Amino acid sequence: MPMNVISRSVRRLSESLTKSRGSHEYSDLQQQFGDATDPLVQEIKSCSPGSRVEILGTVRAVSIRPQDLSPAVEIELTDGSGVVKVVWLGRRKIPGIVAGRTMKVCGRLTCHTDRPTIFNPKYELRPLKR
Repeated sequence: MPMNVISRSVRRLSESLTKSRGSHEYSDLQQQFGDATDPLVQEIKSCSPGSRVEILGTVRAVSIRPQDLSPAVEIELTDGSGVVKVVWLGRRKIPGIVAGRTMKVCGRLTCHTDRPTIFNPKYELRPLKR
């Protein structure tokens, strides 16, 4: 089975798991995790390319580049207002980053690809819901 078929299948599965858990709105996420008073946390739709951003959102999909390419972990992070791709270069996995997990990322937003992207950001994982 070709690697891109597997990647698409994993992405679809991750997206369906996230949808089944329900979507969170930006303000709900901020209130739930105590970032409601943090002036640095922004909605994805209000972020401008080239600026440093702090985004609180839910991981919608996780994908890993095939073995024959340079290693990278890619996620789609959503906060209800939009979606941003987050990429960690040089990694094959990052413990704790799974679909449905809420996290905060801090980095520079680039738009050199097909969608807004943050490369190698600082991140904070939020507690998993039980």
